[in-house]
Amino acid sequence: MSSDTPIRDFPGSSSEYAGKREGAAEAAHDHLAEDVSSLRADMTKLHDTLSKFVSEAGGQAARTARSVGQAVASQVGSTATGLASTGADIASSATDQLKSFATELEGIARKNPLGALAGALALGIAIGLIVRGRG
Repeated sequence: MSSDTPIRDFPGSSSEYAGKREGAAEAAHDHLAEDVSSLRADMTKLHDTLSKFVSEAGGQAARTARSVGQAVASQVGSTATGLASTGADIASSATDQLKSFATELEGIARKNPLGALAGALALGIAIGLIVRGRG
């Protein structure tokens, strides 16, 4: 071999091995870059899906709370209306009974005026004794 002849790389030589290694490294780097960009895209999709889920869940919770509030308000309103109606009925009934009792007392007083005066006097004395005993 003369010094004029260039040195060629033989199969299996170190320069061929280094070239293959660089090519493999570039391919791995490209594959890794693709995986990272794919992972970023997946994370973005996951973030969007999770944001959408949270907003829908919050909206659903608000709708449910509003619905429950309306149902409770409706029940309270009906109960209040029922109580008011019952109270009015009781007051009306008490007024009617008081009127009939007053009418009966008036009839008794007209039939027996002295007995009515004696009863009123006895009632007055009893009330006076009760009040005086407390004071």
